[in-house]
Amino acid sequence: MAQPFSTFSDDALGDLDTVGLLEALASGGVSGEELRQASLARSERARIPLNAVVTMADDPAVSTGPFRGIPTYVKDNEDIAGLPTTHGSRATTRKPKTTTSAFAEHYQRLGFTILGKSTLPEFGLTATTEPLLTGPTRNPWNPDHSSGGSSGGSASLVAAGVVPIAHANDGGGSIRIPASCCRLVGLKPSRGRLISAPELERLPVAIAVQGVVTRTVRDTAAFYREIERLHPTLAPIGNVVGPGRARLRIAVVDEGMAGIPVDPEVQETVRRTADLCSDLGHDIEFIPFPFDEQFGRDFLRYWAGVAFAIQFGGKQAFDPEFDKTKLEPFTYELSGLFKHVAVRMPAALRRLRRFPSTYAAAFADFDVMLSPVQSHPAPEIGYLGAESDPHDHLVRLLRYASFTAIHNVSGAPAISLPMGQSTAGLPIGVQAAAPYGHEADLLELAYELEATAHMSTTAPTRSWLGELPSSG
Repeated sequence: MAQPFSTFSDDALGDLDTVGLLEALASGGVSGEELRQASLARSERARIPLNAVVTMADDPAVSTGPFRGIPTYVKDNEDIAGLPTTHGSRATTRKPKTTTSAFAEHYQRLGFTILGKSTLPEFGLTATTEPLLTGPTRNPWNPDHSSGGSSGGSASLVAAGVVPIAHANDGGGSIRIPASCCRLVGLKPSRGRLISAPELERLPVAIAVQGVVTRTVRDTAAFYREIERLHPTLAPIGNVVGPGRARLRIAVVDEGMAGIPVDPEVQETVRRTADLCSDLGHDIEFIPFPFDEQFGRDFLRYWAGVAFAIQFGGKQAFDPEFDKTKLEPFTYELSGLFKHVAVRMPAALRRLRRFPSTYAAAFADFDVMLSPVQSHPAPEIGYLGAESDPHDHLVRLLRYASFTAIHNVSGAPAISLPMGQSTAGLPIGVQAAAPYGHEADLLELAYELEATAHMSTTAPTRSWLGELPSSG
């Protein structure tokens, strides 16, 4: 078995999370330039072992904001002026962009020092990060295994200590799955919480949202406290700094949709988390998977339609030089599937658009729902890789990632929390979901679970990552 890899050392970044680094900056214990240099050195150490960076910025801009001085990476499907945006695909051009996306502009306004772009699978279409463009991104816990997808590059960099926080986005699980694979905190916010690209909002069903992956709950809470001020469209989450007082009604789902098997160690981790919640005074009830197979079929048709749109609309959506002949076999597989199911799309879209009310009804008697994030821990590199048989890839993906898309279609928030570890040493995340707009409930519960599991937020990194070596 491959040995874990990390870049943690006694440099300016040390063991601190984002909030800890901000405190060190405020006290004068470190400078923003020292953090930048430490992160650049860690990036270089991780370059070959993790392969999580697509492009480095020549001269990272430093701006004012609440996170001024904190180094980070942006996932390579958001435009930043002066850097190319590859979307993880050989079909795109390497020309630098001349404008910055609305979300990346907000991210910059927070003060982050953006060191470069992190890896993703081709157009974020699968749950691993192994594109033909860059090759596989590896999991710091076991480099023979996937870091998840589609925000796998960001998750790998944060888990290994290269940066304390990194941008991620989520159209079907792409924040939560990498967080689960890499033992991180990954909150997918409510639709509309953060600014999104206008073209994504115009899709028949708006499923993609922005966010981050972090090593601590307080870092995630701090990020949302600050960024939601730039896009105040929903009732604010506010400044969530610890567990809540209210005891929650928690539904627990430990079985997959339509009989999809769940790995016993994943199932046991969900049950242990439920027991922990019960010990904390929350009201626990185990329930069957509350949504039927039709949802899975409808979402697959929609996902296939996204691939079809990429193949035949790439020149309009991305760049006039987009070359569809360079797309990966899996993208063609999905696009080809859409051609067979297109006649069923009108009915599928009607059901998907009605799904938010179906989701809300499922929470009539509950405040939170616990479930797996994915059906088994991070697979080995190649299991969902770009060179795998595309049909096998699709079947494996459907079995692996069936717990997350419901929150993208409903627009509701869900968070992955690192609650276990397999006998093979791979992290296991547990997903907590809530009704639309109720991120605060999830963060308060996350704080409580983090503290009860003895994962201190004052010196988080060693305890959160266990016994990872101090250098790779």
